[in-house]
Amino acid sequence: MKIVAKKKLWKYLFWFGPFLITVGLTVGLVSEQWGLIPLAFLITGIVISGLWIIWQSYQTNWWKRRSTQAGTNALVATLAVLAILGLINFLGTRYHLRADLTETQLFTLAPQSRELVNVLPQPVKVWVFDINQNPQDRELLENYQRQSSKFKYEYIDPQARPGLAEKFGVKDYGEVYLESGDKRQLVQTVSENERLSEVRLTSRLQQLTNSTTAKVYLLQGHGERQLSAGKGAISQAVQGLGDKNFTTAPLNLAETSKIPQDAAVVIVAGPKRGLFEGEVKALQEYLNQGGSLLLMIDPNTDPKVDSLLQEWGVRLDNRLAVDVSKDSVGLGPAAPLVTEYGQHPITKDFSNGNSFYPVARPLEIISVRGVEATPLLRTKPYPNSWAESDLQSEKLEFNADKDLKGPLTLGVALTRKLPAKSTSTPQASPTPSPIPSPTTQSKASPTPSSLPSPPSPSSQTATESRLVVLGNSSFATDGLFQQQLNGDVFLNSVTWLSQQEKQTLSIRPKEPKNRRITLTTTQANLLILSSLLVLPLIGLAAAVIIWWKRR
Repeated sequence: MKIVAKKKLWKYLFWFGPFLITVGLTVGLVSEQWGLIPLAFLITGIVISGLWIIWQSYQTNWWKRRSTQAGTNALVATLAVLAILGLINFLGTRYHLRADLTETQLFTLAPQSRELVNVLPQPVKVWVFDINQNPQDRELLENYQRQSSKFKYEYIDPQARPGLAEKFGVKDYGEVYLESGDKRQLVQTVSENERLSEVRLTSRLQQLTNSTTAKVYLLQGHGERQLSAGKGAISQAVQGLGDKNFTTAPLNLAETSKIPQDAAVVIVAGPKRGLFEGEVKALQEYLNQGGSLLLMIDPNTDPKVDSLLQEWGVRLDNRLAVDVSKDSVGLGPAAPLVTEYGQHPITKDFSNGNSFYPVARPLEIISVRGVEATPLLRTKPYPNSWAESDLQSEKLEFNADKDLKGPLTLGVALTRKLPAKSTSTPQASPTPSPIPSPTTQSKASPTPSSLPSPPSPSSQTATESRLVVLGNSSFATDGLFQQQLNGDVFLNSVTWLSQQEKQTLSIRPKEPKNRRITLTTTQANLLILSSLLVLPLIGLAAAVIIWWKRR
């Protein structure tokens, strides 16, 4: 009777152990404080349960039983699997690994957006004043938030929190605002037809976090592209500069003999008439003092800037660049399609994207001491493209005596190191090297052996002047500016010229490719018959034959 009583006592003590463990866990989880009381319950329960297991093993040789060993192995294996799964979940919450398997990386932020968010100087929050939370918009905001802990977002119901809505000046559902410190800015208004744009969000984020503003002057007075909306205008390009925190203003050098001191970049966009000699000298002095200039020169025009370009080793070819390889995209032969770009900050993220340049002229690059030239835009090789000299002929044919074989250079970026003193004292223009007339394709672009040697160590602290020359200006006009990578070529050129190395360059988010298959009625009927009738009959016939042979 005493032995039975002892066994019952140990049985009751065993149940008391798990009970104390449960109490300790409950107290700790509910109070969220693992103090003395929950730990005392846990330790006492674990000790009692352990003593019961030891006693059971001693009394019945429990550990030596085959069933006990099998059960223990199963328990250890189960605990190991649970530990591995817990570790995987822990790592998953700490480290995010996402793979975007779409061909154009639809669900991945552009490199410029990631770079900007990664270096945020202070916390930024996006406020979306809307009742409905669109999954596409949330995914975009989540992508931003994954890049930095300083980026947050929140959806707000304007009716539930009218005070906050009034603080931001919300007028309608769907308004998206950026807030950083005491600065607030409207990004856009989202709706069913217009979703949150990465381009706008990144641009507004850049404006909000960038305290510096660069001044861009656009030369006027020689038939250049109109800055306000109109036929052949570049108003969208000007707006794009404003979105990237540039301040733009027209410049007439016939009225002011010098470039304003606050000019970060001067743009000459498609002049139809020649510049005065004094205007060209003003641009030369500006470059000699470390300035930056963007020249967009169309064919059949003579802006009288040959002396300036000669100093930098660039010659404007009077022939027309043609491309006969792109009939499928609906562009004429006089609008070269470019998919090959130079290794340069302006075009580093373009990959093999498309940009096109209606009515463009090729450029010839000649090696000049002290000038580093990088071709930006290259057409396809001959026979797909060439420089046509006969502009009056209706039939485009390559003439070996007059025309120039592709690939052609349509844009080039150039840099020149200047002594530090040149920022205060204008330096005389260097003596230009003689430029031979173009006769062979080998002269169209510099060979590795003809590139200028790296600057000497003594010139590493010199001021750098920059020049970008494009043989076309229509690519940046209204309507074409937003097509493919055209706008990016313009905005990236200005950004690089402004020498704001921390300013992110522009590139538009990828768009899904159209993979629709257009079928005629006959093709559609044939597809239906083959899939619903022919293929099943072939399978049935094969099954019957196999059955017959095995029978």
